[in-house]
Amino acid sequence: MAAPVVSSISPNQGPMSGGNTVTLTGTGFSGATAVRFGGNSAISFTVFGSTRIVAVVPSGAGVVNVTVTTSEGTSAQAVTYTYVAAPSLSSLSPDRGPVSGGIVVTLTGANLSSATAVRFDGIAALSFTVVSATQISAVAPAHAAGSAAVTVTTVGGTSNSLTFSYVLEPSVTGLTPAQGPASGGTVVTLTGANLSGATAVRFDGIAAPTFTVVSATEISAVAPAHTAGSAAVTVTTPGGTSNPENPSMYFYYAAVPSLISVTPKSGNTAGGTVVTITGTGLSGATAVNFDGIAAASFTVGSSTVLTAVTPAHAAGAAAVTVTTPGGTGNPLNYDYFDTPTLSAVTPTLGPTYAGNTVTLTGTSLTTTTDVRFDGAAASFTVLSPTEVTAVAPAGSAGPATVTVVTTAGVSNGLTYTRVAGPGI
Repeated sequence: MAAPVVSSISPNQGPMSGGNTVTLTGTGFSGATAVRFGGNSAISFTVFGSTRIVAVVPSGAGVVNVTVTTSEGTSAQAVTYTYVAAPSLSSLSPDRGPVSGGIVVTLTGANLSSATAVRFDGIAALSFTVVSATQISAVAPAHAAGSAAVTVTTVGGTSNSLTFSYVLEPSVTGLTPAQGPASGGTVVTLTGANLSGATAVRFDGIAAPTFTVVSATEISAVAPAHTAGSAAVTVTTPGGTSNPENPSMYFYYAAVPSLISVTPKSGNTAGGTVVTITGTGLSGATAVNFDGIAAASFTVGSSTVLTAVTPAHAAGAAAVTVTTPGGTGNPLNYDYFDTPTLSAVTPTLGPTYAGNTVTLTGTSLTTTTDVRFDGAAASFTVLSPTEVTAVAPAGSAGPATVTVVTTAGVSNGLTYTRVAGPGI
C-alpha cells in the first residue's frame, strides 16, 4: 500500500479561530489516523472511502500545509490552507441615512478583502464593492427608523458591529414669517418634524446663508436673496429632503414698494387729512410714515392703492413712505400747512355789483382753493403766502363775511361791506 496523497482542500481558507468544515480529496485515505493543519490536529474528521475526508479545522494562523496520516505513512504533498484574520470595522461614513435606504456608505476597517456579505441588522446590503483590504462601499437597505448594527462577513469570520442610524424624512409644516423682501435677510422660523441633523435649508434651491437647528421640530434660517414671487422651502437631513410641493412650505418674496403719487399733496399741521397713495407693490403694507411719524391709520385697497390719515406734523415738507414685507419704498413729498388766517381786507367797502378787486392779507395762504363772500365763491389770485386778491361777487347791501379756504382748512372771517349806489 502507498502513503496517502492529498490533492486538494475545499475551501482552502478560513477563520483563525477554526471550527469550519473542509473537504480533502486525494487517494489512500482509508484507515486515516490523523489529519493535520500545520502542526495542529483537526478537531475531528470523517473518512469517506479512500478519496475523501471531511475535517473540522483547528485554530491556527498563516498558511499551513494540510496532511493526512494512515498506517502507510503521511502525505507529502504541498496542499496549503490559509488562516484569514477576522474582519474589523472602525468607522462608517455617513453613519446615518433615510429609512428608505439607497444611501452609499463607506465602511473602513481591516481584513475586508474577502468580504462575502455586508449586513445592516442582519439585512443584506443592496450591493457592496470591496475597494481594498481596509474599505468597502455598500448601499444601505431599507430599515425602520432607529439604529442598525452593521457587520462585514469574510472567510475570516464576522466583524464587530458599528451603528448606522436610520432617520425619518423631514417635514416642514409652517413658516414664520411667510414673506419678506427680495433682497433676503429675513429670519424665518421653520416648524415641522424630524429636523434634527439638518444639513441644508433651501429656498427654491438657493441655500440659506445661515441656519440653526433649534430642535427636532424647529429651525431658524436666514432667507437668501431671490426674485419677487414664491419660493419652495426645503430642509435636507440624513433622512432625506422634505416635500417641496407642500403649500405650507412656500416663502413669498415681495418687491420693494414703489410710490407714484399722494393726493392731496398737502394738508393741515393738525393732521387728519385722508390722502390716497398710488404705486406698486403696496399689498401687505405694514406701515405708512410721514417723516417717520406713523399715519393715524391706513387701509390697503389693492397692490396699487392705499389710503392713509395724516398724523400731526410741523409746518413744512414731510417724506411719505410705505413699508411692506418687501421693504420701504421711495419717498414722496407731502406739505403741511398751518390753518390760514386773515388779518385785513382792503378795501373794506365796495359796491353791490360784482367786479371790485379786494386784497386779502394774512398767513398760510399759499394753497388757497376758495375765497368766499358769505359763502359765494369769488375768483382769486394767490400772490404770496400772505396775500390773495379776489374779485368780490355781487350781493345785497350790507356786511358780508369773507373767508379763505386752503388745503389746511378754512380761515377766520373778516367783514366786507357792500354799499348801495346813490339813487337818481
